[in-house]
Amino acid sequence: MTRVRSAARGVGGSAILLGLVVAACSGGPSGPAASAAPSGGAGGPVVVAVTLTDAGCVPDTSSVTAGAVTFRVANDGGDAVSEVELMEGDRILGEKENLAPGLTGTFTLELQPGDYVLACPGATTPETTFTVTPAASVATSSVTDTSLEEATDAYAAYVRDEVGQLVTATGAFTDAVIAGDVERAKALYGPARVFYERIEPVAERFGDLDPAIDGRADDAASPAEFTGFHRLEQALWETGDVTGMTPIAERLVADIGRLRDLVATETYQPAQLANGAAELLDEIAASKITGEEERYSHLDLLDFEANLEGARAAYDLLRPALTSAAPDLAASLDERFAAVEADLGRYRSGDGFVTYTALTADQTRALAQGVDALAEPLSEVAARLVGS
Repeated sequence: MTRVRSAARGVGGSAILLGLVVAACSGGPSGPAASAAPSGGAGGPVVVAVTLTDAGCVPDTSSVTAGAVTFRVANDGGDAVSEVELMEGDRILGEKENLAPGLTGTFTLELQPGDYVLACPGATTPETTFTVTPAASVATSSVTDTSLEEATDAYAAYVRDEVGQLVTATGAFTDAVIAGDVERAKALYGPARVFYERIEPVAERFGDLDPAIDGRADDAASPAEFTGFHRLEQALWETGDVTGMTPIAERLVADIGRLRDLVATETYQPAQLANGAAELLDEIAASKITGEEERYSHLDLLDFEANLEGARAAYDLLRPALTSAAPDLAASLDERFAAVEADLGRYRSGDGFVTYTALTADQTRALAQGVDALAEPLSEVAARLVGS
């Protein structure tokens, strides 16, 4: 999930965009982002190189024409910053997170004319203006519009259904918390989390909603701002005492209700489906593999599976178009999704998984390697389906 941003901006979520993010990190050498001017491949997206440092996020151009744009971000030694977001108003349209110094990543979007902001929370200058001007003509995908339109419509329906189930599951979980039934609340916590983790990049689009629902203790500026699922997880597993948790439970129900209302009318670009799938893989690498996400309950493998299922759902909807545009890439992704699913399946136990603490260092390393192998080709999908 996206970390809490500076008070001047407010908090932003795993915000974003639907996950509008493509992007696997690469461990290349640190240094300025590579291109000197926006450039597209043969008919592909325009490329904007963004250099991220503690001072700010600086694009190699502050303006492009409307159409498909790939932001190629390189962290050039910034220790206090690790992400770049493209904002339109208070919405995160696209982002790349978890960029330690020396790492790079990309995200691709179809952009309309208007004024945007490149934001890098934690930097000395956390915002840079970015302008998109009208184009005489906007390149369209070589894939049929019908194929991609069907994919985005189906994804919108998928998100609405998942959030509807999230509302029901969260209600049952919080009822148990409010009733003081610790064991029942523990049993219902994981099943509720699944629905959220599948569609987390969508929730991240809506400003402070994701941090309120899914923030961890170290994301909060003060103890009073630590709310949502993980505050209740802490009470259930760390102390076994939910006294005083009723306001937290009630706020979680209200925030999930807000999410339901917001997604009811949301629409998505094909690039957002691809970016969201890649972002979910990034979530696995950043917080599931590390054991950070469910640090009290140790149900990280359940979240891992839900992130993977959400990524697979988005990819499967794009797969017909991708098979037409880039059959080799589609075949590689099919193989690598299956490999990660098989790796994860080794740790099933009953209806769930073993606790994350039961895994050895070698086992977690193997899972991480499988996720990395999948994330790399998945990060290419958005650019292959838009502006080509």
